Amino acid sequence: MADIDIRIRINGVPRRDTVPPRLTLADFLRVNCGLTGTHLGCEHGVCGACTVLLDGEAVRACLVFAVQADGAEVTTVEGLAAPSGELSFVQAAFREHHGLQCGFCTPGFVVSVTAFLAENPKPTDEEIREALSGNLCRCTGYQGIVNAVRAAAETKDSA
Repeated sequence: MADIDIRIRINGVPRRDTVPPRLTLADFLRVNCGLTGTHLGCEHGVCGACTVLLDGEAVRACLVFAVQADGAEVTTVEGLAAPSGELSFVQAAFREHHGLQCGFCTPGFVVSVTAFLAENPKPTDEEIREALSGNLCRCTGYQGIVNAVRAAAETKDSA
């Protein structure tokens, strides 16, 4: 199959590229764009490490082809912080409340939580745990992550 031309906005920056039709969005972001915060864990959409926002919706970038993102806005974990480098409210809450251990799963959690709080700005702990169930962490018991999400929701609410 012939390569396909795509136009995509990544973290607010327009980009044109020519890609093989079966190149995953995760590989496109990591290899073609140098955005290595999108981690590849299971490559089956189970672990959530590769979560990005595609037109504001959390998706597993290992399950989406780059050509499917043609014309879309993609936000990676690198695009969540302000241009000045100031962390997003979710990133700051994860840092402050120890919502990470080794850090491998953290980008996927941060992107997933950003999308979750956009849809549910005042979640209960049960809703937080349900929202987190699609992301796996092998290092922690999740309590720091739950605390970080709760704090992020409170921070966003007071902003």
